[in-house]
Amino acid sequence: MIEVTQFHNVSHICISLIGAILLLAIYYNIRKRFRLVLEEGNSVKRVDRGLLYLSFGMLIWVFSGIWAYAANYFTFADTLTYQVGVNLLSTINNLFWLLALYYFHSAPAFIYRNEKNVKIIAVIILIVASLTIVLSSTIGNTVYNGIKITSIPDVLLTTFLCILMGISFFRTFMYRGLKLVAVISVIVIFLLFYSQLHDVIVVLDDGFNNHLIRIITKTSLVAVFLVLATSWVIELAHTPKPNEMRIKFIDWSLIQLSIPSRGIYDARIDFGSKTTQYKNLLNFAYRRKHLQANEQCIIVNSGGEIKSQTYLTRIIDNINSILNLNEDDKLHRKDLITFVGESQYRLRILPENIVIDEALLSEYLKQ
Repeated sequence: MIEVTQFHNVSHICISLIGAILLLAIYYNIRKRFRLVLEEGNSVKRVDRGLLYLSFGMLIWVFSGIWAYAANYFTFADTLTYQVGVNLLSTINNLFWLLALYYFHSAPAFIYRNEKNVKIIAVIILIVASLTIVLSSTIGNTVYNGIKITSIPDVLLTTFLCILMGISFFRTFMYRGLKLVAVISVIVIFLLFYSQLHDVIVVLDDGFNNHLIRIITKTSLVAVFLVLATSWVIELAHTPKPNEMRIKFIDWSLIQLSIPSRGIYDARIDFGSKTTQYKNLLNFAYRRKHLQANEQCIIVNSGGEIKSQTYLTRIIDNINSILNLNEDDKLHRKDLITFVGESQYRLRILPENIVIDEALLSEYLKQ
């Protein structure tokens, strides 16, 4: 069985290393080709950083494989030193993947770009790691009713992160129209969770099958990460540039919009009875056009000028509905509206490309 274990460790190292290198290569290519789009208005919370943290997580897998290989080769796999090393690497891996989810637009709301909650969860991860190390040093590999007590905290934490990853990946791929990949990603995340169970449930520790499941899981997860990275590249390539977009406010509820990269040329859009959507868009345009840079943003939260992000999404949905755009040409919220940070948003269109009818502007300022 030692040969099977070492074969698994070498395969684990190679698969993780290749996956990490490919993800890093894509990350640097994204930075080089789409630097202006990524950094526009938000140099900190860039979506490509999520890809970077995923690659770091895979690099930790490489170190984990090397550690396991060395432990078996030098016969210290049953020692406290080895167990502490495994726990530390698992903690670092969990932290990197948590940071990656912070940049997933489709991650659960309590974690997506929520620095406070991410810090809280990170502290919990560190506490769990410390607890696992303490248990390992005090009771070792004690088994009670077929359960390894020392592994319980880490497996519970892994279960929580697998749930977050499953939700985030499923929503992300569904949003991008990759329904089959969304289903596959959930299956892979489930296998990742299942492959951890033998660490805590002794009866599931049957050697060969566990190693096989882990190899399949890691290979599949690398493939899912690469599809995700590719979809990000495609999305960035189709993101309209601010200098090519033009908007003109002709009258109340009526605008004229041009976005050549989406096949939109001087299209007239009548919001009709959707007055709230129109006013919100006009507010964004007025601030972007006439106010100083530090005053161009609108706070969007329960206590802000706009109470919910739903109102932003409705602006884009209404434009797509009126223009009856093809699926590939439909606008996304971030095409027109940029998230700046701390619940602040502003219009992406450059001030010189925004025109507001003088009579309309006069009426707007009187309100």
